Amino acid sequence: MPKKGGKHAETGKEMQAQCKRAKVEAACSLSVMSFESPDSLFGSLISPIKQETFFREYWEQKPLLVQRSDPLLAAYYQSLFKLSDLKELCGQGLYYGRDINVCRCVNGKKKVLNKEGKVNYMQLKKDFDQKKATIQFHQPQRFKEELWKIQEKLECYFGSLVGSNVYITPQGSQGLPPHYDDVEVFILQLEGEKHWRLYKPTVHLAREYNVESEDRIGNPTHEFILKPGDLLYFPRGTIHQADTPLGISYSTHVTISTYQNNSWGDFLLDVIPGLVFDTAKEDVALRTSIPRQLLMQVDVADSTKKLSSLLRRLADRLENTRELRSSDMKKDFIMNRLPPCLGCDSDLLTPGGKLPKIDSKIRLQFRDHAIITVEPDQENADEIRRDMIYVYHSLKNRRETHMMGTDDDTAGEEGMAQERCQDETASFGG
Repeated sequence: MPKKGGKHAETGKEMQAQCKRAKVEAACSLSVMSFESPDSLFGSLISPIKQETFFREYWEQKPLLVQRSDPLLAAYYQSLFKLSDLKELCGQGLYYGRDINVCRCVNGKKKVLNKEGKVNYMQLKKDFDQKKATIQFHQPQRFKEELWKIQEKLECYFGSLVGSNVYITPQGSQGLPPHYDDVEVFILQLEGEKHWRLYKPTVHLAREYNVESEDRIGNPTHEFILKPGDLLYFPRGTIHQADTPLGISYSTHVTISTYQNNSWGDFLLDVIPGLVFDTAKEDVALRTSIPRQLLMQVDVADSTKKLSSLLRRLADRLENTRELRSSDMKKDFIMNRLPPCLGCDSDLLTPGGKLPKIDSKIRLQFRDHAIITVEPDQENADEIRRDMIYVYHSLKNRRETHMMGTDDDTAGEEGMAQERCQDETASFGG
């Protein structure tokens, strides 16, 4: 006869042990990283640099190197991801291309050494040891809870998606050729040492990734060695390359990146259609017809003056507008971001209190994970469409698919919950 409680009791004890272990790990991390708020987390990430100084002097302007001799911080960084973690992770069913890339820089070019299908740990270790290949691990926050916590707070802080990659490079080797990225980059050195060279951008605040040849980039503007606990930041467009020095068995660092396609240009592309649509309802100038055969002409120089005039009318309208309808950027962010990292407190995701009525005042429990928009009623196909208030939230998003894209355009919608109510009566409290 089974003991009272049986398997359920053992599961309960296991859960308690996991929670206890999580609390101990959290207590250790609090001394070096503050998770009290998104603001405090970012402050502890770039410490001892003040946030005001960072955004005034470095953000989108120039690299920042923070070299620290802090054993406690170095140990914490190492806990984020270690070379020794790979064996266990490979047992969870990793795939080449999706989860891991194996590569090496050869004669200024990236040589990809991926195999087909599932990653075999012994083969991966062989390529690392014998071929001096770099292991690039995609989006480790899907597997490492501490990185999940960090990146979730950073997404709240920036209001932008935050991805990451881990790079493990053996001694005397380099994984990638000189290149620049389309993201703001924060590099945390986890294990070993890495020799870095940074160069003057050829494209400031670049919008795309690009490889640059050695003869085009000139001499480095910065050259240094990163050690465990050190942090490096550089803006998108900064040309860089890095290698593991001889005498250092290997280097592990994590690249945390953000602000991809999050510029004023991207925001204009997002909000201008809604602004034009709303303005055209009230301004007859935008409803007049374009000239005959304009769409058949190659040279539209004669129409640019008219377009400039209409854009000025839009600008005038914009100055008196308090709300802009974002068609895609807000939804893309909330749909694809990380859910809150709650550990053993997942019960917090269950709504509390009575179901609200249409005129109720409610409190948003996860304010950083919700956006409120005013849009035409998506479920009303009548000719006269009422404006509705939509609350989009990321509480049901899946950490396992974060920053991984999808082959199914509908998959993301399942991870973004929405609630709707009529614009005229709803009110939201703090």
